[in-house]
Amino acid sequence: MEEQQRDAPKLAPSLASAIRRARIEGAERSDVVAELRGAEIARLEILRDALGPVLAQIPAGADLFDTGIVPGERPRLFIDMIGFVEMAHDRRTYKFIQDTRHCRVVMAETERLETAVQAVTDYIARRLVEREKAMASDMTIEQAARAFSDAKAMPALTPANDVAPPTQAAALDAVAALPPRARRGWFATALLFTIEALGSVVLFALLTAAFYFAWKAGEAWWVANYAKI
Repeated sequence: MEEQQRDAPKLAPSLASAIRRARIEGAERSDVVAELRGAEIARLEILRDALGPVLAQIPAGADLFDTGIVPGERPRLFIDMIGFVEMAHDRRTYKFIQDTRHCRVVMAETERLETAVQAVTDYIARRLVEREKAMASDMTIEQAARAFSDAKAMPALTPANDVAPPTQAAALDAVAALPPRARRGWFATALLFTIEALGSVVLFALLTAAFYFAWKAGEAWWVANYAKI
């Protein structure tokens, strides 16, 4: 009996059966992944709704923030272009991540909704402060030089009362109120202009001296060769 079982031909593996089994396993995994992804999106929607009052207080002109949920393999709640919230591997922990120039930084990781809301609120506040600083230092070197030239073009102080007219005083105040970077930029521009002017004068003097010595050398040569004739 055992010899007959050993001599019986073995069945070749069926590719069609293997494909059917793979499809069944894939469908089961897809159902599980879809359920997990749905749970992640639901938690992110809860966080988005909790952030609604905070987002409503953002100034109308601040277009840094465009909050929205992006579904995918890893659903994410984007706060702006570089900051987003996603769920950790346990599907219950909020991870607040920011993309930097070199790497991604996890700024907060918590299971508590209130802690996640506070972390995002602090991030929004820091971004608004950075925007205010950038707008305050948006004075260019050309604007600083224009303000200084306007101040110089105003009438001089009157000897009678030795008080500057209101327009000149306003222009001088505008120059004084410029950021240190702008004042340094104007000084650098003026220094470069002075150096260029001196360079032009020196070049003209050198050309004049070269022409003079060439003329004298030619005159001496002519005297040495043709004066005896």
